[in-house]
Amino acid sequence: MATVIVPMYSAEMAPKNIRGMLGSIFQFFFTLGVMTSYWVDYAASIHIPDDSSAQWQLPVGLQLVPGTILGLGMLFTKESTRWLAKTNRREDALQSLIWVRGGDSPEVQEEFGEIVRSIDEENRIKAGLTWKELIEPVNRYRLGLIIALQIGVQLTGNTSLAYYAPQIFGLVGAGQDKLLLTGFFGLVKVVACLFFLLFLVERIGRRGSLLAGAGLMGTYMLIVAILTVKFPPNPDAGLTPPSIASLTMIYLEAMSYNISWGPVPWVYTGEIFSSRTREAGIAISTSTQWLFNFVFSQATPHAVTNLGWRTFLMFSIFNFALVIFVWFFIMETKGKSLEEMEDLFARRAGVTIARPIEDGVASEKEMERQIEMQTAKSN
Repeated sequence: MATVIVPMYSAEMAPKNIRGMLGSIFQFFFTLGVMTSYWVDYAASIHIPDDSSAQWQLPVGLQLVPGTILGLGMLFTKESTRWLAKTNRREDALQSLIWVRGGDSPEVQEEFGEIVRSIDEENRIKAGLTWKELIEPVNRYRLGLIIALQIGVQLTGNTSLAYYAPQIFGLVGAGQDKLLLTGFFGLVKVVACLFFLLFLVERIGRRGSLLAGAGLMGTYMLIVAILTVKFPPNPDAGLTPPSIASLTMIYLEAMSYNISWGPVPWVYTGEIFSSRTREAGIAISTSTQWLFNFVFSQATPHAVTNLGWRTFLMFSIFNFALVIFVWFFIMETKGKSLEEMEDLFARRAGVTIARPIEDGVASEKEMERQIEMQTAKSN
């Protein structure tokens, strides 16, 4: 629930000039939390005896702390301004906005007017929307893309690495240092995510990032597979040069993921749907992500046990397959307006949804009107 509600609440309450940054920071703090859990596990392993149940009870119990802080904090927050306005509680919505902005002002009143007008327009656009509309030609292609992208996120193997890093590090010869190395693995993910937020989020294209990320991850996984089969790790030998090389490849894989397949599918999902279908599209995208996250979290231990080094080869093949998928199916969306996005995906789906006007690009309202007409005809 937190992965859906917190970003949504942040986006709806944040000033528009910092909304994008706050949305990206959520992903950063997500990786920061994962890293913290790795170091807590490491600290428990070296300071608490192995025969003590506190070694697992402490890390599990500490998870209550951030959850409690979040829960108690929500008691002192107000409902989202946009949600209140959507439910026709306009006075409560205004008070919510005044609260989050630290007081009333002409700027706050102007912003509230924009929110109300935006919601009224959304209600007009979404009037009569049904789930069937998502599988009409104009939306079917986009829906298939976001489902495939979220499955692809799991096929990269990074979720498996994140959940079972100690076991996987043991597979390449980390030995007694596997928990320490897992902590550094989390640190690498945080640094890579921060680098993406500061320098890359609006500088590189979505398609290029996905292509490069999958290609690099496939290469790194292949190298790990080759090193592991050519130089079988010896648990009693400690970290050998081949083991260090394999660990380096895994760290590089994590970095590649956090500047490509980690954040980009979420950005892409939010961009490609029209105002009319965006909410439903994002809901399906999120559901797909967590469904296959669960599938791979359950399958990974069996793969590590039964396949050994072939687990890395499997993920390498998956990543190279993703390169082919992105090359043929993913279109670049960076720098394109909503109107251009509609035209781009409509042409790909073989649907004409608007006539060019003035400078050759139809307005969003005209696009939405044509979508409604297309849907009505298909019904």
